[in-house]
Amino acid sequence: MQSYGKVFARIYNSKWTAFALGLAPVLAAHYETLPVSRGNRRVLDVCCGTGQLLAHFMERGYTGVGVDASASMLEQAACNNRAAVADGRLALVRADAAAFRAGTGFGLAVSTFDALNHLPGEAALASCFRCVHDALAPGGLFLFDLNTASGLRRWNHVNVDESDDTVLINRGIFASDMDRAYTRITGFLRTESGLYERFEETEYNTPFGMDRVRDLLVQAGFPRVRRASRQALGTELPDPEAEARVYFGAQRD
Repeated sequence: MQSYGKVFARIYNSKWTAFALGLAPVLAAHYETLPVSRGNRRVLDVCCGTGQLLAHFMERGYTGVGVDASASMLEQAACNNRAAVADGRLALVRADAAAFRAGTGFGLAVSTFDALNHLPGEAALASCFRCVHDALAPGGLFLFDLNTASGLRRWNHVNVDESDDTVLINRGIFASDMDRAYTRITGFLRTESGLYERFEETEYNTPFGMDRVRDLLVQAGFPRVRRASRQALGTELPDPEAEARVYFGAQRD
């Protein structure tokens, strides 16, 4: 699976945490309406990144595990959850989302900010679903979001973000002939010495059909699957492919 380097992880930790911070209370509130939540406060975050979403759950008294392919992102996650890591409430594991073991008995599993779009294809996505299924307790809930093909076609853009300590140039393109959306992020980060360090990351998103994702979840052992919006996680969308981003809720058998 794709991974992030040390410089980019530092920038991500300071620039791109708003999504996780805003979504965490929404996911927690939805999970806590379910019967399984009453006796299970264990959360698994697949592709946990820099750990801001996990921090919200730790503050609510959960225990958990964060999985990510990037050692640099996990370093940031450990700093952002220092107390929970130190007292054993949170473990951080470096592993590919398509092939990981994180223990069992979790009531809730999450994967956010279109992280699973970074998997290379359906085989990897199906393998991820099986890994999550094996980690969840009976009746446990898997919540994740994906960019749709419709959303990824909007990636044809160039954005420039300048501040006192960073310069970021983000170039996005949807390559229909390769069935991928690519983003190339080039930038400069000011170091403690006052000099600027250059970095470059090229990442891709794989568009998955929303019906096919549902089918793969059912095959992995999630008989109840809902495709929803962030504003209404309990309501099935009438036309998921028309959305830019879809939130999946899948309960284990």
